[in-house]
Amino acid sequence: MDYRFNCCRDALGATSSRQVAAFPCKTRRALLVFATLPALAWPSATRAQEPVKVHLIGLLSPYSHAATVAWRAAFLLGLDELGWVEGKNIHVEYRYAEGDTDRLTELAADLVRLKVDIIVTSVTPDALAAQRATGAIPIVMAASGDPVTTGLVKNLSRPGGNITGLSQMNSQMVEKRLQLLKEMIPNDPLVAVLWNSKGADSSQQWKEMQSPARQLGIKLYSLEITNPNDFEKAFEAAASVQAHAIFITPDPLFGTNLSRISGLAARNRLPSIFHVAAFTDAGGLLAYGPDRSDLFRRSATYVDRILKGAKPGDLPVEQPTKFELVVNAKVAKTLGLKLPQSILMRASRVIE
Repeated sequence: MDYRFNCCRDALGATSSRQVAAFPCKTRRALLVFATLPALAWPSATRAQEPVKVHLIGLLSPYSHAATVAWRAAFLLGLDELGWVEGKNIHVEYRYAEGDTDRLTELAADLVRLKVDIIVTSVTPDALAAQRATGAIPIVMAASGDPVTTGLVKNLSRPGGNITGLSQMNSQMVEKRLQLLKEMIPNDPLVAVLWNSKGADSSQQWKEMQSPARQLGIKLYSLEITNPNDFEKAFEAAASVQAHAIFITPDPLFGTNLSRISGLAARNRLPSIFHVAAFTDAGGLLAYGPDRSDLFRRSATYVDRILKGAKPGDLPVEQPTKFELVVNAKVAKTLGLKLPQSILMRASRVIE
């Protein structure tokens, strides 16, 4: 057996400094190293036993769980890339209104009662509900409409208050969607507009599209509805005035009924356009707008910065950087439409 180890073991049994001093010099040095090892290990052991703080994030949406699968996955991926992992250092509480925006007030209040650290919202109605529910908990908008016009923030560069995030820039997209319909129906088209008078974004877009429609020589026909029971009557009205196409404004009422709307458009032989790609996957003709999954992924950066101490009011509201034009060529064929090359060449994706 090693002599030095024996000496150190004997030394550890010594009860007085005189007894330790009696050992040879080399042994005393070994003793000092040996005796301090447990003490050096204690801080590491203590740190290892400290529980990791799990931050509680509330995700509020006017849509359904099934309708937001891709957006939810993009949001969680963005968090994961920044080191925030579900079940490890964050937990997400989901609240879905299933298309019934009247429920958002109750769902937002529920998240406040849970004392979440941050509320993440999808679009404008849920952001407004969260704003009414709390002025203290940070709110991150993933894809709001016009946050200044709707009163969510003071301005984009310095929002102030407890709200920040990303905007879909809906108002800027209106003219481009109208232009796409004009390219398909060039001769004085009559476009029926599906809009919800109770929806902030939908109502705002109906107002904003009047001027560009006049400039493009497009006549607009109002299809104002407030609940799903109005869809059939709205399309019957569009057919009765011989509308050439239908323009669907952004609203949860429409976003949760994409298959129904696209089916009614096909039955009435109406070319249709919406702002999210899921519409063309559900049987609509055209979709043009921001890449919603990209917005949700980017919203994770706001959550990261706020959890690390940043104030929401100091973080500028960002706008989309990725846009997509999706064309359903199969639907065009069914409607007897020949898609212009100008549209096909610009398409991000064509559904054959």
